[in-house]
Amino acid sequence: MTTETLLIELGTEELPPKSLKTLAIAFYDNIKSQLDSHNLTYSDIKWFATPRRLAVQVFDLVDKQQDKIVEKRGPAVNVAFDDAGNASRAAQGWARSNGIDVEQAERLVTDKGEWLLYRATVAGKYVTELVPDMVTTALSKLPIAKPMRWGSERIQFIRPVHTLTMLFGSEIIAGEALGVSSSNQVQGHRFHHEGLVTINHANDYQAELIKAYVEVDFNVRQSKIVAQIKQVAKDIDAVALIDEELLNEVTALVEWPVTLVGTFDEKFLNVPAEPLIYSMKDHQKYFPVTDHQGQLVNKFIFVANIESKDPNTVIFGNEKVIRPRLADAEFFFKTDKKQSLASRLASLESVLFQKQLGTMKAKSERIATLSQFIAEQLNENAQDAYRAGLLSKTDLMTEMVLEFPQVQGTMGKYYALHDGENENIAQALEDQYRPRFAGDSLPEANIGCAVAISDKIDTLVGIFGINQAPKGDKDPFALRRAAIGSIRIIIVKQLDLDLAVLINKSIELFGDKLVNKNTASDVLEFIMGRFRAFYQEQGIRVDVIQAVLAKKPSAPLDFEKRIKAVTFFGKLPEAATLAAANKRVGNILAKFEGELYQAFNKDLATEQAENDLANIYQEISLKVAPLMADKNYQAALTELAQLKTPIDTFFDSVMVMSDDEAVKINRLTLLNEIRNSFFAIADISVLQ
Repeated sequence: MTTETLLIELGTEELPPKSLKTLAIAFYDNIKSQLDSHNLTYSDIKWFATPRRLAVQVFDLVDKQQDKIVEKRGPAVNVAFDDAGNASRAAQGWARSNGIDVEQAERLVTDKGEWLLYRATVAGKYVTELVPDMVTTALSKLPIAKPMRWGSERIQFIRPVHTLTMLFGSEIIAGEALGVSSSNQVQGHRFHHEGLVTINHANDYQAELIKAYVEVDFNVRQSKIVAQIKQVAKDIDAVALIDEELLNEVTALVEWPVTLVGTFDEKFLNVPAEPLIYSMKDHQKYFPVTDHQGQLVNKFIFVANIESKDPNTVIFGNEKVIRPRLADAEFFFKTDKKQSLASRLASLESVLFQKQLGTMKAKSERIATLSQFIAEQLNENAQDAYRAGLLSKTDLMTEMVLEFPQVQGTMGKYYALHDGENENIAQALEDQYRPRFAGDSLPEANIGCAVAISDKIDTLVGIFGINQAPKGDKDPFALRRAAIGSIRIIIVKQLDLDLAVLINKSIELFGDKLVNKNTASDVLEFIMGRFRAFYQEQGIRVDVIQAVLAKKPSAPLDFEKRIKAVTFFGKLPEAATLAAANKRVGNILAKFEGELYQAFNKDLATEQAENDLANIYQEISLKVAPLMADKNYQAALTELAQLKTPIDTFFDSVMVMSDDEAVKINRLTLLNEIRNSFFAIADISVLQ
């Protein structure tokens, strides 16, 4: 059996740049899955992608499947034949299904009896036979949201298809996909190469395309782009802002990257940097440039798809294109400053937050009141918090934010400072949307935290209040992000806030708009459910999280202290025994039908071990009480860990379920008191 390199390439019109990498990896995964399912071995497989192609290269692929022996057991011999030795109907039917006569069947003898057996060798198929169907299957499974048709064809794909290459070594594999027959010809660069490129051997793929001005390896092409951008930035003594999402998109737009630098009028730097950056990145796919202090400079870096004999012409064209974009941003900025944010508040009455929940103006007023409430709890300036909440959505009515929605909040900060609002209020307008995503920065000051939390709680309460909780993957109001964002802010910023209190206050502010009578519990349960994801990302064990969740502490900072305490406790040598003991006690109490005593009665103690346990527990309880009052859960659990030995002795020496009812209840009372001391912090019985 020999091995060769397999090349599969689909040549198309320009593929959607934002989807290219996803499509290429999916095509790779699908081909790999097909190879594996057909038991075809290989040493490596690699994916390629450019704007006009998807490809995979499989190295050291066997040319043929292994032959395999097929065995099919038939009826037991004692039922396959009658007393005269004639084959039964069951035996005949089984033989026919395998294409043989009963007499041709082999016998399988085991300790349990004897059966008819059909054994045959199935010849493996050649790769050249299998590949066409594999390619068709792989293409059919690509994640294409909106396939298109072209010409008079009824075939559908994400873009029109021009070439199909299926090469095994130097052999062209006959077949077709998406209406195109296989050949050994592929597309070169659209502008730098005329006609098709002939690939004589699958190993020549990359080298031949380099000659045709195509760097087919997506990752190599991306590395070249990054290196070029950094070199160009170094040449102009600046720093390029390389955004991963933009980098992927630009890599998907070019086959032969040539990086150049352009300049724009310095007067545009009077406009805040954020809209200029978004204009360059989103509209033009340019990389903005800053000085070494992080200030935007009047340069931009772009990646062309041609190696021009006159680069200045290409640069001039791009400078010409960016100028009106930046001029628009400048115009919006100047126009917006003519009207204060406060004067825009009334216009929010025309913007709907949600049909059943009212307008953005009503939402702003609720956010303002809730922000004030939070600020008072944090001993912050409640007046500033109210003002920031009231103005929080006004920049949505500015021309700049209408054009660049990504700068909402940020432009609110700039306009607030221009209006003479104090810095705390202005910064809070930007901070209200933080964190926007996992790992994003948090609000800088507590006023911003108050507004950010208020905005998120208001949305959570409102949407749950009209019975539109997220279902499955659908979360149109980003409630999961809002919940985790609130948790992060409160914990990281060490804010002494109780979610249950904030939720109830928010419900009060909605008045009669909410129809869900269980809004408070539903919202709290939803947020509590996010704690698991929040802590799992930090590497906290699931059983530790479950132990704390059993207590349902609604103050995130309190939740955090319990998590740290239980994590610490779980590493103690006493932890396993005490967790098992708590579980045992819980099981015993669950079966007990009666009432326990209000306190352990020493007069009813008949065993030394229960007296010893009661005395030690009493001593420890005196130390634990002030620690619990200070929420020093770690120290409290450390003290309680000393109960391991007396508890072990108790269970070894004492019959809990005594025949004497009073003694039994007394012992259960002691165990319940101890269990409750642990449970006041967390349910350690769930620890593994």
